[in-house]
Amino acid sequence: MIVSAMPLFYQQNIDGVLDSRIGAHGLGRDVLEAMLVKTQPALDKIIKAAQGDSLPVLSVWRDRADLKACAPVVKHLVQNARDVVIFGTGGSSLGAQALAQITGYRTAGFIMPEDRPRVHFFDNLDAVGLAAAFRRLDLKTTRFLTVSKSGGTAETMMQMLTAMEAVEQALGLSALEKNFAVITEPGDNPLRRLAARHRMVILDHNPKIGGRFSVLSNVGLLPALVMGLDAGAVREGAGSVLQPILEGAVPNQCPPAIGAALSVALAEGKGKTSTVLMPYAERLDLFAMWYRQLWAESLGKGGAGTTPIRALGPVDQHSQLQLYLDGPNDKLHTIIMTNTAGTGPKVPETLSDAPELAYLAGRTIGDLVDVEQRATVQALMNNGRPVRIITIDQVTEHTMGALMMHFMVETMIAAHLLGVDAFDQPAVEEGKVLARQYLSEM
Repeated sequence: MIVSAMPLFYQQNIDGVLDSRIGAHGLGRDVLEAMLVKTQPALDKIIKAAQGDSLPVLSVWRDRADLKACAPVVKHLVQNARDVVIFGTGGSSLGAQALAQITGYRTAGFIMPEDRPRVHFFDNLDAVGLAAAFRRLDLKTTRFLTVSKSGGTAETMMQMLTAMEAVEQALGLSALEKNFAVITEPGDNPLRRLAARHRMVILDHNPKIGGRFSVLSNVGLLPALVMGLDAGAVREGAGSVLQPILEGAVPNQCPPAIGAALSVALAEGKGKTSTVLMPYAERLDLFAMWYRQLWAESLGKGGAGTTPIRALGPVDQHSQLQLYLDGPNDKLHTIIMTNTAGTGPKVPETLSDAPELAYLAGRTIGDLVDVEQRATVQALMNNGRPVRIITIDQVTEHTMGALMMHFMVETMIAAHLLGVDAFDQPAVEEGKVLARQYLSEM
């Protein structure tokens, strides 16, 4: 019997992927059980890696010393600062942005509290946007954090170098030491040499933690601390997922193993070549972006992998749901539901006296979101579409840490099942080489 264990900060329900619930497009329990058996070697490897130093992404959640090392850097960045600009791309930014949304960052109506600087993530290289930022920001009260594991990422270095030029022109060369900090690997690299030359604050990034798996390191947690979040709670949430595995949880009691098994089994046996992650919480929108990179770059190799699709409820009910319900039945849908009923502003009876609006009378915004997320799940299952439900009470440091560890471990196990290396990205390097070649020829 498949039992989805009840982790401390989320719950997983897989009834909607089984053929007993959705028919021919679902999995038989025997098929899922057989795939789960194949996850055991991956769990064994995870236990061994977590007990050693070969894969620190699995042990960093226990650490607190590195968070203490972040404290003076946080002070350096926020003291007398009105704005903090963070340069980084891909795994050097998406995890931090996902954590930032715990505060409400990049959600409707969000305003940073007056006692904290405004934080801006510049993760996509754009000439117009960066030029506008340099014109509009008060560079005297703006601090810059550059994050590059290799210390040579072209887009990130371009951003930093042009920011240094803007600060030097406005405030003088000596301002670079005060206005900048960097996170990069130990050893010799262009970013570290540049930062050292100008006496900038440098924080070491663990070279054994790859970018898309780095959210629990200082890459993700330093920006979280700048925004006033509890980094220790993020790691506690992550540990709540990993600890049962380390204590010997069997595959059918391990939610990440179950998630990996059903994903691979649906792809191999039912032609589900895409996977939709659709949270019903605006503060999980960038989490879905983070997941998209994690799944795509880790598994898309040698013809293997499924295509991750980011969606957001309820808004994408009006742009994507028609396809999910009535288009090709080639997707696994993961709906993240929150305990939203009864929350938010309420519609008064006096303003909803029109017969067409009577159903809204006395209801909160959270009530409508709640029924919509449940209706989406039911509609998907009614139409024979595989759907997994993950439920959290609310978006907090603990729940985000738990969700992030769940999907990182699920990705590692899926990579094992697919026979690929979750931690490399060989195909991307060709584009980087060509870009440098083209730039040199301009």
